[in-house]
Amino acid sequence: MLAETSLSIWGWGGLGVVLFLITFGPFAIFYLAFYILCFAGGCFAVTLLFGKTNSEKYLEKCEHSFLPATQSGIPKTLEEMKQESRQIKIDRRLTGASIIDEPLQQVIQFALRDYIQYWYYTLSDDESFLLEIRQTVQNALVQFSTRSKEVDWQPYFTTRLVDDFATHLRVFRKAQERMTEKDDQKQLKDEPEELLESFFEAEVEMERKICRDLVCTSPRDEEGFLRDLCEVLLYLLLPPGDFHNKNMRYFVREILARGILLPLINQLSDPDYINQYVIWMIHDSSCNYEAFMNILKLSDKVGELEAVKDKAMEELQFLRSLDTAGDDINVIKNQINSLLFVKKVCDTRIQRLQSGKEVDALKLVANFGKLCIIPLEHILVHNIALQFFMDYMQQKGGQADLFFWLTVEGYRVTAQQQLEVLQNWQKDGKKQTNQTKGLLKAAALGVYEQYLSEKASPQVQVDESLVERLAEKLNKEDPMPEIFDDIQRKVYDMMLRDERFYPSFRQHPLYVRMLAELDMLKEPSFRGSDDGDGESFNGSPTGSINLSLDDLSNASSDESMQLHAFISDTGVCNDHGKTYALYAITVFRKNPDGSEDTWKTYRRYSDFHDFHMRLTEQFENLTSILKLPGKKTFNNMDKDFLEKRKKDLNAYIQFLLNPEMMKACPPLAVYLCDFLENKAYNKGKGDFARKMDTFVNPLRNSMRNVSNAVKAIPDSLAEGMTKVSDNMGKMSEKLGQDLKQSMFKVPPLIQKSDIDPEHCRVSAQLDDNVDDNIPLRVMLLLMDEVFDLKERNQWLRRNIKNLLQQLIRATYGDTINRKIVDHVDLMTSPEQVADHVKHFRDAFWPNGILAETPPRRDKAIRMRTRVAAKTNLLGIMPDELKHIIGADTTRKGILRVFEMFQHNQLNRRLVYVFIEGFLETLFPQYKFPELFIKLHSRSKRMEKYSQKLKTSQVLSLQKR
Repeated sequence: MLAETSLSIWGWGGLGVVLFLITFGPFAIFYLAFYILCFAGGCFAVTLLFGKTNSEKYLEKCEHSFLPATQSGIPKTLEEMKQESRQIKIDRRLTGASIIDEPLQQVIQFALRDYIQYWYYTLSDDESFLLEIRQTVQNALVQFSTRSKEVDWQPYFTTRLVDDFATHLRVFRKAQERMTEKDDQKQLKDEPEELLESFFEAEVEMERKICRDLVCTSPRDEEGFLRDLCEVLLYLLLPPGDFHNKNMRYFVREILARGILLPLINQLSDPDYINQYVIWMIHDSSCNYEAFMNILKLSDKVGELEAVKDKAMEELQFLRSLDTAGDDINVIKNQINSLLFVKKVCDTRIQRLQSGKEVDALKLVANFGKLCIIPLEHILVHNIALQFFMDYMQQKGGQADLFFWLTVEGYRVTAQQQLEVLQNWQKDGKKQTNQTKGLLKAAALGVYEQYLSEKASPQVQVDESLVERLAEKLNKEDPMPEIFDDIQRKVYDMMLRDERFYPSFRQHPLYVRMLAELDMLKEPSFRGSDDGDGESFNGSPTGSINLSLDDLSNASSDESMQLHAFISDTGVCNDHGKTYALYAITVFRKNPDGSEDTWKTYRRYSDFHDFHMRLTEQFENLTSILKLPGKKTFNNMDKDFLEKRKKDLNAYIQFLLNPEMMKACPPLAVYLCDFLENKAYNKGKGDFARKMDTFVNPLRNSMRNVSNAVKAIPDSLAEGMTKVSDNMGKMSEKLGQDLKQSMFKVPPLIQKSDIDPEHCRVSAQLDDNVDDNIPLRVMLLLMDEVFDLKERNQWLRRNIKNLLQQLIRATYGDTINRKIVDHVDLMTSPEQVADHVKHFRDAFWPNGILAETPPRRDKAIRMRTRVAAKTNLLGIMPDELKHIIGADTTRKGILRVFEMFQHNQLNRRLVYVFIEGFLETLFPQYKFPELFIKLHSRSKRMEKYSQKLKTSQVLSLQKR
C-alpha cells in the first residue's frame, strides 16, 4: 500500500515537472529559484525594520523610567530662547565726528557684506555672529581714534616722514652706484634682480638690525607679516574678552590683512598707479614741449621710445587722412612736422641705445669749438659757474688767486655798505667814525696778511711794487673800498690770460659739465651712419610748437630786414588814481628795398615783464642769460631810479636785437616784432603770474650777486680773520659781527665719526644744521638726497641754505613754525580725514559695489604714461631751482626720484616703512621697533650681515 502510494507521489511529481518544463521551458527552474530568494529577502527586511522600531520605543521607555523627571522651567526657558531673536545694539559713533563716522560705517558694512555675509548665510541665518563681528571692529576703531587724538603728529610729518623718504632714496642711490660699479666690471646680471639685491644689501648696511626683503619680494611672507601685525593691533585695540575669542579675532584679522591692507598696499606700490597719480596731481600745468623733448633724449628705456614713436605714427596717419583747406592746412602742417621730429628723435635715441654707443662729456670736449663761450667776468658772478671754476682752480693750484679776487670783491661791497651807514650816523649826530674805520682797516690788513704778505701761504704772485704801494696806503691812509682795485685787476688779467687757468678751463671736462648745469650744452646726436661714429650737434625744432611754420619761415628768412630800437624817454602817468612809469621806445626798421620806417611805441614795466616771461617760457635756453631788471616796490617813481631802469631796459632790448642773438634764435624775431609794434601790447600773463615771478626774481638775481660768492673763503682765511677780530678791543661788537657774517662766513665743520654718514639714516646728520626753523631743516634734508648735494662742495651747499633761509623768511617771517602746526592740524582735521575715508570707499566700492580687479593696462600705454609723468615733473620744476643747483643736477635728481618709484618691490618697502613709522608714533609706549626687528628677523641677509659683523669683531680683537 505504501509502495503504491510512494509510486503515485513520484509519478505525479515527475509528471508535474515534465509538464512544467514543457510549458515554461528548460530555464524556468532558474526563474523559480530567483523568485524564492526575493521572497525570502523581503521577509527579512520587513522583520528587521519592525524589530528596530519596537527596540527604539522600548529603549526610550526604559530611559525615562530610570531618570528623574525634568523640571518644567527648563523646557519652557529653552522654548522661549528659540522663539526670541537676540538683539545687539550697535552704537554708530566711532570717532566723535559725524562727518567721519558716516563713510566709515559704510566701509564696515561693505567689508562685512563682501567678505563674510556672502558665505555665512549659506551656513546659518543667525545674525548675532555678524553683529558681534561688527561690534568688535567698531571697538577697535574707537580705540584707534581715541589714541590718534592724543598724539602730536607734527614731529612725524615734519621729521620722521621726511627722514624715512630721504633714507629710502639714499638706499636707492647707493644701489644704483653699486650697479654702476658692477656694470663697469662687466658683472651685471639681470638688471631688475640685480637692483633688488643691491638695494636690500644697502638697506642692511644702513639699518643694521632690519631687512624687509622677504616682506617685499615674497607674497607668502608678506601675508604672514600682515597677519602678525594685525594680531598685535587687535591685542592693543580690542577688549580682552573680544581678543580671546579666537573665531572672532581670526575673522577680523583676515578682513584687515587680506581684505583691506593687502589690496591697499598693492595699489599704492603699483608704478603705473603712481605715474597716473603724478599726472593727475599736476594736470593743471601745461605740458612743456622742451621738457618732453628732453625726456625723449635722456630716456634709456627702449620701450618708452617705441611707445611714443608708435603713437606719433598713429597720429601722423590720422592727420594725413584729413581733408582740409584754408587756414587749417598751416596748423596741420605744423603738427605733422612736429610729429615727424618726435619720430626722428625716438629713432635716433633707439639706435643709440641698441648700438651701445653713448656719448659722454669727454667726447664733447673734442668739439669744444661748438660749445658756448662764457666770459670769465660772467663765471665769477654766477653761483653755479663759479663752483666749477673754483674746483678747476683748486686742481691747478690757483685757488689763492681766485679766493683773493672774491675776498677783495667782498671787501669792496662790505666797505661800501659800512661807509654808507657811517654817513647816516654822521647825519644823525652819532659818533662811530673811528670804530668803523678801525674795523675796516683791520679787515683790509687781514686780507693783506692772508694773501699778499711774505707770511702768506700760498702767496698771490703780483708785482712787488704794487704790494709795497698797498702796504704804504694801509699804514698811512684810511682804507677805502677801492684800495685793492689795482692788484685785483692784475689778478683778474692773470686768470683770464694765463694758459693754466681760464683758457685751459674752457677745454676741460669741468667746463662741459658747467654748460650742462647751465642748460647751455647742446646734446650730440647720432645720424645713423654705417660706422656709427658720426656725431653732430642738433637742437630742438625751430621755435615753439604753437607757432605756424609759415610764420617761422617768414621770420627767419627775411634776413635783410634790420631792426633797431632804444628807449628815448621816460615819463610818469596817472590813470584813474594809479601812477606808473611809461617808457617811449623809438624803433627803426630798414626794409629790403632800402626804405626805412620809424615809429614810437609806449610800454610799461609790466609789459616788459610779461614779454620776458613769454620768452623764457618758449625759449628755455635764454633763461640763464636773459635778465630783466628787478621790480622795486617802494620809491619806484624816483627820478634816479627811473633813469637807472631806463638804462637797464635799454641794455635788455639791445641784447635781444643783437644780430648774433637773432641769428642763433630766429623765432625770437616774431615775439620781438610783436612787442615793438606801434599798438597796445596784448599781455599773455595774468597779474598773479607776474607777481609770483617778481617775488622769486630777486632770489634768482641774488645767486649771481658777487656778495654771495664772496662767502666762499677757505678755512685758513676765516681762522686768520677770527684772530684779527678777536684783537679789535673796544670796537663795535655789532659792526664786527656784521663784517664777519658778510665776508668771512664759512660752512660749519662737520665732526668726523667712526661711522660713515653714507651708511646711516639721513636724520643722523640732522643736528649738523642747527636751526630752529623746521622747514629749512626739512628742505635741506630733502635737497641733499634728491639732488645729491653732499657730493658738491660745502660752499655751494651753504649758499643754498642761505637762499632757502631768505625764501622762507621772506615768505613767512617768524610765523613759519606756527604755519606748519596749522598745516598739520589741517591734514588731520575731521574734514580731511573724512575725504580720505570717502576716497578709500569710492576706490574699493564704487557705487556701493566691490570693485573688480582692473585688468593690467597694455605695456605701450604704461610706457607712454611713464613718459607723460616724467615730462610733467620736469615741466613744473621752477627755473629758480635750476639757477640754484644747476639744470643738469635738477634733471638728474628729479629723474632719480621718478626711477625709484618704478619698482614695485621698492615701493612696497617704502609703504611698510611709512606704516612702521606711523605705528611707532601712534603707540610710543610699546616696543614696536623691537617687534619689527623680530618680524623681519627671518631674512637671510640679516643672518649674513650678523655673521660678517661677528667676523670683523673677532679680527679686530685678534689685531689688538
